[in-house]
Amino acid sequence: MTKDVEVTEGGEFPAKDYHDPPPTPLFDADELTKWSFYRALIAEFIATLLFLYITVLTVIGYKSQTDPNLPNVDECGGVGILGIAWAFGGMIFILVYCTAGISGGHINPAVTFGLFLARKVSLLRAVLYMVAQCLGAICGVGLVKAFQSSYYNRYGGGANTMAAGYSKGVGLGAEIIGTFVLVYTVFSATDPKRNARDSHVPVLAPLPIGFAVFMVHLATIPITGTGINPARSFGAAVIFNSEKAWNEHWIFWVGPFIGAAIAAFYHQFVLRAAAIKALGSFRSNA
Repeated sequence: MTKDVEVTEGGEFPAKDYHDPPPTPLFDADELTKWSFYRALIAEFIATLLFLYITVLTVIGYKSQTDPNLPNVDECGGVGILGIAWAFGGMIFILVYCTAGISGGHINPAVTFGLFLARKVSLLRAVLYMVAQCLGAICGVGLVKAFQSSYYNRYGGGANTMAAGYSKGVGLGAEIIGTFVLVYTVFSATDPKRNARDSHVPVLAPLPIGFAVFMVHLATIPITGTGINPARSFGAAVIFNSEKAWNEHWIFWVGPFIGAAIAAFYHQFVLRAAAIKALGSFRSNA
């Protein structure tokens, strides 16, 4: 166990064994003049494109392999829900690993939104990341439709919809909780305090993040097909363009954004006690 003492008996703050980066400015126009900013946008676009391409192909492939209306089909064959969950979690692990050093490896507007609320990214970067992610998702699903149009149209295009027997309220709750798990894991895996004090235990941040996506998919595929990523849901809805998908689409934006906001608040203001530290710093300067 590690010893975590924030304030000494004399009221002074001891030297920390980790470094908290300063809050990012709300709007940083200088970012527009840097190639690294545009490189990050390209990385988010390509990563989300690849994510949607592989995962939607997996979903459609599973449905075609288990379609009872086709001859000589084993209804117990295919990758199953477990394989679909592995496809989503595995791709997040791979893509976060590949892009973390370039863009931070968000690949998800909900993750970007949570990091924005925690002052980890500027408003400008957050908005343009979300745009890049949504465009990448549309292109990724578009490639699936271009290569396998008949299977794509027959098996729903990987669009998120509510399963029969579940209300929209249940779906919204599932998306809130699922996204909370994901974004909370992102904050915890990238926390500078954890990295400093648990340096003897090497933690590869993409691994717990990908595993969180895997576990959430196992739990919520039977309910909503698992969104927890507005870009993923948006790209599939745009290309498949069904009335049911659009009628329920708000769930896959509102739920993830609420879940991300709760995770950001919980990690920053409860676990890391950001508000208390700021108040203590203010009093020490007074």
